[in-house]
Amino acid sequence: MRYLTQEQENKLFDAMRRCGEIMLQAHNAADVEDGVIEKPGSANFVTAYDVKVQETLMDEIVKIIPDAKFFAEEKDNCAEDAHNGFCFVIDPIDGTTNFIHDFRASAISVGMLKDGMPVFGAVYDPYKDELFQAHSGEGAYCNGKKIAVSKNDLAHSLVCFGTSPYYKAELAEEAFSLAKELFMVSSDIRRGGSAAIDMCAVACGRQDVFFENRLSPWDYMASYVIITEAGGEMVNYDGQPVVFDRPDCVLCTNGIVTAEAVAIAKKHK
Repeated sequence: MRYLTQEQENKLFDAMRRCGEIMLQAHNAADVEDGVIEKPGSANFVTAYDVKVQETLMDEIVKIIPDAKFFAEEKDNCAEDAHNGFCFVIDPIDGTTNFIHDFRASAISVGMLKDGMPVFGAVYDPYKDELFQAHSGEGAYCNGKKIAVSKNDLAHSLVCFGTSPYYKAELAEEAFSLAKELFMVSSDIRRGGSAAIDMCAVACGRQDVFFENRLSPWDYMASYVIITEAGGEMVNYDGQPVVFDRPDCVLCTNGIVTAEAVAIAKKHK
């Protein structure tokens, strides 16, 4: 069943592209740093651009679906909202630290749950002008072209990972020990700084595995739909379905290497 009409999707994509223009207006890191606020946790930042993008998206989405609920990074959230009706899960700028440093690897992520089930996801990288999107049952696309995961085995896989920097004291040892073990059995390993971009890279076959020891739902909900519709898998380190109402450990693969990757990951959670 399709929950968004093509017209509604197009309006949302237009809003995401306009928000990408807001991000691109930050021409250098100094401009961004003037509006940085540090949140609780290690290396956890929010900029005025995060807030502006989120407010813009929420305003536009309400015009499309007036009774929409929101589970978003820069607001107080109620877990129950993720289980009832249409709930949009938003990360206004995924890769905020990259954004602050003008590293140009950040994205806007918007997913939709229907009664707790992931049914739609879109991720927009304004620096590459790439829009990844998927609606359940219809495949995954990048700029209108259908995408699919790779067919590589683990020995020939490119692995990417996140360091969970907000939880350095708690999770650093586990994250880097897992990275080392996967590095030793794969082709190579990368660290990009935007989970949404990295997971979309798995969806389109540029990478084969992505993992992070702790992410929030807005980091991965949209990408879940994109990856699964592209033929891949997203599970936690026990190989169980990820949850969308609270943080979870996340392992994304091309599907072929899931069992091997889970067997390694569960030792490092």
